[in-house]
Amino acid sequence: MQPTVTEGGKTVYVSNTDGDRGSKGPFLVAYESQDGVSRYGWFCSNCESFDNAMDAMGRIKCNSCGNFRKPTEWDAAHE
Repeated sequence: MQPTVTEGGKTVYVSNTDGDRGSKGPFLVAYESQDGVSRYGWFCSNCESFDNAMDAMGRIKCNSCGNFRKPTEWDAAHE
């Protein structure tokens, strides 16, 4: 795991192997500690930002560059 400093100055650890594909680049999982027990959030590899939003259906959108992951769950009633 790669240690990375957030915008707030906190050191978190970004996994190089754990993540999901985005439209512009992968979203990688960031952990609070190097042992990978407690998740911190998502890291956008396209613009190297932690400023991401996830909704209840599993969509992730980077607020900095617009990188986007499609929902992991969906309900046909919303179509």
